[in-house]
Amino acid sequence: MSPVMDSGTSSARRSRSGSPDPLASNAGTTLPYATRSALHLKGLVPSGVENFVVQEQRALEQLNLKSTSLEKYIFLSWLRSTNSHLFYRLVLHNLRQIAPIIYTPTVGQACEEYSHIYPFLAPPNAVDGLYVPINEVENIEEIIQNYKESIKENDTPEITVITDGSRILGLGDLGMNGMGIPVGKLQLYVAAAGLNPDRCLPIVLDFGTNNRKFLDDPLYLGLRQHRPDDAEFYTCASRVISALHTAFPDMFIQFEDFSTDHAFGLLDQWRNNALCFNDDIQGTGCVILGGFISAVEQARIHPRDQRILFVGAGSAGVGVAKQLVDYFVIEHGIPEDQAKAMFWFVDSRGMITANRGDTLAAHKVYFARHDNTAQCSTLEETLEYVKPTALIGLSTIYKAFTENILCRMNQLNQQARPIIFPLSNPQSKAECTFEEAMRCTNNRVLFASGTAFPSYTIPETNQVCVPGQGNNMYVFPAIGLGAVLCKPSRITDTMIYAVAKALANSLSEEEKALGELYPRIERIRCVEAELAAAFIRQAVREGLAKDEKWVELAKNGLAEGMNPDGLFTQDMLDEVKKFMWLPAETFEQLRDAHPHYHHHPVVHSDSDH
Repeated sequence: MSPVMDSGTSSARRSRSGSPDPLASNAGTTLPYATRSALHLKGLVPSGVENFVVQEQRALEQLNLKSTSLEKYIFLSWLRSTNSHLFYRLVLHNLRQIAPIIYTPTVGQACEEYSHIYPFLAPPNAVDGLYVPINEVENIEEIIQNYKESIKENDTPEITVITDGSRILGLGDLGMNGMGIPVGKLQLYVAAAGLNPDRCLPIVLDFGTNNRKFLDDPLYLGLRQHRPDDAEFYTCASRVISALHTAFPDMFIQFEDFSTDHAFGLLDQWRNNALCFNDDIQGTGCVILGGFISAVEQARIHPRDQRILFVGAGSAGVGVAKQLVDYFVIEHGIPEDQAKAMFWFVDSRGMITANRGDTLAAHKVYFARHDNTAQCSTLEETLEYVKPTALIGLSTIYKAFTENILCRMNQLNQQARPIIFPLSNPQSKAECTFEEAMRCTNNRVLFASGTAFPSYTIPETNQVCVPGQGNNMYVFPAIGLGAVLCKPSRITDTMIYAVAKALANSLSEEEKALGELYPRIERIRCVEAELAAAFIRQAVREGLAKDEKWVELAKNGLAEGMNPDGLFTQDMLDEVKKFMWLPAETFEQLRDAHPHYHHHPVVHSDSDH
């Protein structure tokens, strides 16, 4: 029996985008002889027929032969564009090795070089997202229609990551080159939480750049003009988001790497009008909260006695701090004013106070101190004034936590374990390393970083210690999966809090015994399912979930009260796992398996083996 072919195309062997038949593309060298004949591929490919294991071994061999991380990034990007099932098998089976290549830290370098490597990331006819120039915003409906015509008829996007490239990681304004971030984030949505890769839409708003390096680069592929003023920015951004929401009303929108003021502004404007989320503000706060909850439980002092010093007061830092305030209020019953008073901030001008003499940005006002008896102009002065139990860095200042500062943190916390979180990305912006924090605190530190650091072996005991990485990939995939499944009318702070609690709850007994603050990355799929189930349950508790299936399923697991607890029922967890996309592990699965989402198109079938 011949395979079922797509109808409505000029050639049965071509998809609507003109790319090769999806079955042939994703099977590659595993395509059986009879299927090759049916697809008119006889004599056009080598005669060998192999299984998916051998195919994956070849891909991993080629990956390991690449000498630099950027070369590996380019290889993996091409593989994803030509054989998505092989790519995601490779990622899932080698996540610890590949995650730092497809996302931080390598994605930072890839973004800086994006215009130089773009033609080599995918075949020329591959459509991998939307590039929306500011001078084409008035034609956004045409751009969206062009995208619809480039995809399979039923592959309506259910999730988008959108950026304007104005504040990429700790690298600043990269303009159109920032497209690497939405592409990378969506790969993690797929790998970690099982979103369907055919229904993911990366978008970059090419609103120009103020970075002279790119304006002068002859190979730069973005608009060669400066960024607009605030009024024009919000007008154009709103035009694009409104058109997207009209075209895809159920699509989950993640804002990513906008400048600080615009990040807060867009979230405030849209959070109650569309299903949206800002990972820099809400996601970073969520993942750090999850690790911080675990750290507080191991710190050996009462939570009320914590004194938390933040270095860096951008959108990410303030977002994190506000969620930590919620933790002290919800978990420990501390009034908000008292909880807020447990936090101090340092920016480029020193400790943030209400009477410092400068005009504070709006997002800094909430944490400005009104009770200060001194003005501190440096981190060192502020450290002595505050005497913190926890030091959290989101400054993007390399080595901001000097050895003197780390040693002083150890001296100040002899009765407790110091909490030190250098969270800036990439590694070239990290406030300190895991090794430095261990050495300066006599190996007592409770540590989490924003970028990956190697394990540290304690010389005296040869004990190998694994650093915690407060990577947003622990939480944003679960939030996206939960939102896509239960379709809440909006995403609330308490839903995000429930995810953070579920993350802290997800630690195994072995991980807790080793003093680790986050689950091992190898368990990411199971953890994401748990976090998504907790998100859905909280959405149902708040009456915001629109999909009645999940409302009915969650009824039996609802407890009294509304405080988010990160809990879920086994039935909910099992149901979430059923909807998580997985790449095919065999040709038979690729041929016969039905899609994980009931509304996805049926894949090709073939009776030969």
